[in-house]
Amino acid sequence: MDHDLTRLLGDLHAQGRAHDEPLADRLLRLRNMTPEAARLVALLIRVQRSGRVLEIGTSNGYSAIWFADALRDTGGRLTTVEIDGERAATARRNLVRAGLADRADVVHGDGGEVLAAAPDASFDVVVLDAERPAYVEYWPQLRRVLTPYGLVAVDNAVSHREQLTAFDELVRRDGAFAVQLHEVGDGVLTAVRCG
Repeated sequence: MDHDLTRLLGDLHAQGRAHDEPLADRLLRLRNMTPEAARLVALLIRVQRSGRVLEIGTSNGYSAIWFADALRDTGGRLTTVEIDGERAATARRNLVRAGLADRADVVHGDGGEVLAAAPDASFDVVVLDAERPAYVEYWPQLRRVLTPYGLVAVDNAVSHREQLTAFDELVRRDGAFAVQLHEVGDGVLTAVRCG
């Protein structure tokens, strides 16, 4: 990652924290991933040499920049989904500022609907950073869209552990996934499809 991109990510992270701090209503917050969590997922994208990544919960594009930068290294492409139109537009602008617009498609829409419309085995990595109670309902579609050895990465797995308990238990009961909790940032739960 070059110096200019590092500086842009630092600025966006600081702006996001300043924006969120005074807001009591969590839906008004940007709720960006922490740098540590985004760095972990970007590393996993590189290690896996991912070609196609889906992110649900774009916000202003902070984490999308991390992932698109990793995908520039692998030759892959990001699809990132944001339900709020203004935030989707901001994410597009931030990806242009980062010089990564050619590596990412920002979709203004509902994450569940995008998952349902995606072809089978179409994504190597799916990142969940949206409305946590919906993840249990996403599970059948997540399983379907993942490639063999595909990865699901879930943010806020420590900071909002209680909201992810049912999802965590569902994934672990599945039996076809290797599951690990990474206590970095707000916590990242990863589940890798075993074949």
